[in-house]
Amino acid sequence: MRFARTAALSAAAAALVALGLGTTTASAGPQPVRSGSPASTVDRVADFYGAYIDANYGNGMGNLGTDLRSHYLTKGLRKQLATWERRNHADGVLRAQDVPNAWSVTAGDSGAGHTWTTVTFTWGGKKPVHTRVTVQSDLATGLISDIK
Repeated sequence: MRFARTAALSAAAAALVALGLGTTTASAGPQPVRSGSPASTVDRVADFYGAYIDANYGNGMGNLGTDLRSHYLTKGLRKQLATWERRNHADGVLRAQDVPNAWSVTAGDSGAGHTWTTVTFTWGGKKPVHTRVTVQSDLATGLISDIK
């Protein structure tokens, strides 16, 4: 029994190695840091937040923020954000008065013509704090239609 189990584990390990799984090998060239597709609503959310945060980081963004909002957000959401920003005195896209140090986007569920993603923001240095927003995108247009 013990021999059979050891033989089975050895065979499984050999199969993983043969498939290139379970081992680390040097690559032939540099691997891409990021990739994406303009047809993917999740990638569009990541593209938007990446550009928006980059534009806002440091010296501010001038007209670029408005241009990015016009390109990636529905007109209705832009109106909602303007109202939210007047009430909260903060950026409605980031839900904050500052710019995060880092961000990540995670795919969520889809249904009824929409898909949802979670954007996680990282704030601070030695003891970072994370906040999250849920982003709704319209599947037909790829536009971001809600941020909660």
